[in-house]
Amino acid sequence: MSLSRRPLLVAPGLLLAAPALAQPAWPERPVRFILPFPPGSTPDITGRAVASHFTQAFGQPFVVENRAGAGGNIGTDLVAKASDGHVIGLTINGPLSTAKALYPDLPYDPARDLAVVSLLVRAAQVLVVHPAIPATNLAGFIAHVRANPGKLSFGSVGSGSGGHLAMADLMARAGLDMVHVPYRGFPQAVLDLVAGRIEAMILVSAGILPQMREGQVRALAVTAERRIPQAPEVPTLAESGMADAASYAWNALIAPASMPAGRVARLAREAGVALAEPQARRALEAGGFEVVASGPEAASRFVAAETARWGALIHRLGIKAEA
Repeated sequence: MSLSRRPLLVAPGLLLAAPALAQPAWPERPVRFILPFPPGSTPDITGRAVASHFTQAFGQPFVVENRAGAGGNIGTDLVAKASDGHVIGLTINGPLSTAKALYPDLPYDPARDLAVVSLLVRAAQVLVVHPAIPATNLAGFIAHVRANPGKLSFGSVGSGSGGHLAMADLMARAGLDMVHVPYRGFPQAVLDLVAGRIEAMILVSAGILPQMREGQVRALAVTAERRIPQAPEVPTLAESGMADAASYAWNALIAPASMPAGRVARLAREAGVALAEPQARRALEAGGFEVVASGPEAASRFVAAETARWGALIHRLGIKAEA
């Protein structure tokens, strides 16, 4: 048989590769970037820094949409329900790790419906008290609260919020009895703390640093694993005798669970590039946030651990979200 009449044999792998090579590049059109919080918030600042870089890196606009409401659950639900392959988002602790334990009728399942792309940033929280409280450290605070069961109050930005859960954890560990006063935001809670209408609060460092520096409140401990550069004189909970109690406020990049793993990995890589940019990093660090920019696997493990830890606390203490 001549060479010209021999059958053409093609390796099976090459036949399979041809359709893959023909797949269009992603994204094919503008991408909606859902931010479940209002303009000017830390998630908004973080998200816009990432979105701007994504537009350059991917060659298509990443259009920011602020969809605030229900503590971030509304915007997070939009990402979870998206099915056209061109929606991503950013969210915080609550909608991703504690909402399912707090809201029995949550319209999405974080573990089933969302892919955690990257843990972008995290921030320490600070235990602060009104200066009238006769305590200069955690041990003194615990002793004072034990001596006045049910007489002292602490504020938070809502039942089930990061600050509320961190304080509930501290109280459970130390056997404390305090009255919880939930607020709808930091400004009024901080105002009441400075005025002495509540005695204590745990909140993100950026929300209270000015009052700390002016002596309007007294900082007793930070919830981070290490002391924070913005207040290096304040010890950690571990240094103060409470081990394994570290907690953070954090922002995570998310996508629908249906997004292919390759796209998720590239989004995580490009988010790291965006947050390594000096101006973006300085802005976040000035607000008390630490850039993490993890990969998808580490981010997923972190969120799973947060979900297990705080979900167990919520169920054990019977914590309910506000109606």
